[in-house]
Formats: sequence, structure tokens, C-alpha cells
Amino acid sequence: QVPLVESGGGLVQAGGSLRLSCAASQRLFSINAEMSWYRQAPGKLRELVASITSNGNTNYADSVKGRFTISRDNAKNTVYLQMNSLKPEDAAVYYCHASKTLFGTMYDNWGQGTQVTVSS
Repeated sequence: QVPLVESGGGLVQAGGSLRLSCAASQRLFSINAEMSWYRQAPGKLRELVASITSNGNTNYADSVKGRFTISRDNAKNTVYLQMNSLKPEDAAVYYCHASKTLFGTMYDNWGQGTQVTVSS
């Protein structure tokens, strides 16, 4: 089973909204992995957008606070990123990430990425 599969990217006008989804393997959710969304724009480093722990604690990059919301549905093994009031600078490839260290085993999984394009 592929650990992480993203979907929901696309083209949107500035000010619009998109919701990204990340379907994770049951294993990752069963071990309470911390789930995150990263993004990487051309010529830039990959950066953390938002993260959520298994009990729902969230963290956001300053640039998306108040506009993006990360959530997880443990019953569906899925993490979401609701993106509102999108700006051209939000355009990037968005990656889902899962991390957990359990009994000395490190889980560090990345999805294949989904493209978000924001037109001005």
C-alpha cells in the first residue's frame, strides 16, 4: 500500500479556495503519526505549511495562519488542508508528510505531491 497519496490540487484564481486531501496508509494512522503539509515553489526550499498531531494539535506557518486549516479524519486515514483566500505566492507543489518514531523505528513518508496554481 502506498503510504501517502495526495489529491485536490489545481488551478484557482487569487482569493479562491482549494481543499487538498492526503490518503494515508492505515499503518501510519494506527501508530498516531504526525501529519504535515509542505510546499515547494520553483527555485525555493521546501517549507512546512501546517502540521497536526494525532490528538489534533495544529501548527501553521505564519504566512498561512488564518487562511489555511489542517484537519485529520482518523476513521478515514485522511488529512486535509483547506486553503482559503489563496494568493499567487501560495502556488507550489504541496506534499503530504507523515512522521513518527516508534520503538526505535523512524517513519518518514512523503507523498508524490499535488500542484497548486494560483492566477492573479
